[in-house]
Amino acid sequence: MRPTFTNDFGGSFILIEPGKLEVENAVLEVIKPIFMGARPVTQVEWTSVMGENPSRFQDGWSAGLRPVEKVSWLEVQDYISKLNENEDKLRLGLSGRWRLPTSAEWEYTCRAGTKLRWFHSDKDSDLDEVGWHAGNSGATTREVGQKKANPWGFFDMHGNVSEWTSCSDGLKRVTKGGSWLMESESTTSSAFTRVNVDRRSDSIGFRLVWAPL
Repeated sequence: MRPTFTNDFGGSFILIEPGKLEVENAVLEVIKPIFMGARPVTQVEWTSVMGENPSRFQDGWSAGLRPVEKVSWLEVQDYISKLNENEDKLRLGLSGRWRLPTSAEWEYTCRAGTKLRWFHSDKDSDLDEVGWHAGNSGATTREVGQKKANPWGFFDMHGNVSEWTSCSDGLKRVTKGGSWLMESESTTSSAFTRVNVDRRSDSIGFRLVWAPL
């Protein structure tokens, strides 16, 4: 079992051990140890910190367990800043800070040691097992953690909402994972898009990293 901890808002975080992101026999980046959120940040988690819910998909008793969306990269930085203002406790004997994952950290975690198009398969027909996408979502986000987890225990890496990362390209930031409105090819482990930092979209959310100091 990988070491884990739970934060004050119900999020579960799993240790990503150091390693190398390798694609097509090339080492893209060396990954340092971090703790990554097992699921995307939910509407309940966002509201608990920010006091309001910007998400489009709020209908139904379980909406709070859907990923938060319609949050810009800049607004996510405000959320993270608020978390870090109160981050004075040791976790598993370590001190650390909250942040977004890099694109490489996200992909390394998603792949979980595999080199397939999706962490479990190369076949489009198998995507329904692990992700919500244009073919099965019903044109909406879904509650986090409903599909099969990857081998390291991470949910919703493919589909549901695309996820902001810290990687930049001018005024744009990279998003990973694809979303509920995307076709299968846009949800693969390697797929990404570049999005303006101030854009709010009902198909973009995020996942947190806690990085030891």
